[in-house]
Amino acid sequence: MPFQDILNANERYAADHEELANGRARRGLAIVTCIDTRIDPLAAFGLIPGDAKVIRNAGARVTDDVLRTLIIASHVLGVNRIALIQHTDCGVANNTQETIVEVVEDLTGESVGDLDFLAIDDQEAVLAADAQRIRECKLLPEGTEVGKFMFDVHSGKLSVVA
Repeated sequence: MPFQDILNANERYAADHEELANGRARRGLAIVTCIDTRIDPLAAFGLIPGDAKVIRNAGARVTDDVLRTLIIASHVLGVNRIALIQHTDCGVANNTQETIVEVVEDLTGESVGDLDFLAIDDQEAVLAADAQRIRECKLLPEGTEVGKFMFDVHSGKLSVVA
């Protein structure tokens, strides 16, 4: 079976699983970060299950769906701080829209149409724009804190982006 490895691992996990009291973010934190497998948000940021909501997508971009999720997390699940975390050596930042389109179309033989892969040409500028998009969202509670960070996948260090 193709997923037997994760089913086996889950059996071991479930044997010692401790149920959390609820689905709220104990630290009032939501993290928006990349899907890069070199980032383990709980371990890298000193968290344990239940501390934060973790939202991941390619490039850690603030899309409509990320905003939808942050709105729910803020009003229903106790989030009052949002950390936007880009990272070094990012595939979305190391490629252009055109390059990604070419690769996908070459491998699939299909047109991507008007799908925007949200390639990043300037990570600090994108962080600033995405943070501003969150701050301007009228459906998020006033006073929601938004932080911008860069995670170095080589050293494991997190730094604040001004």
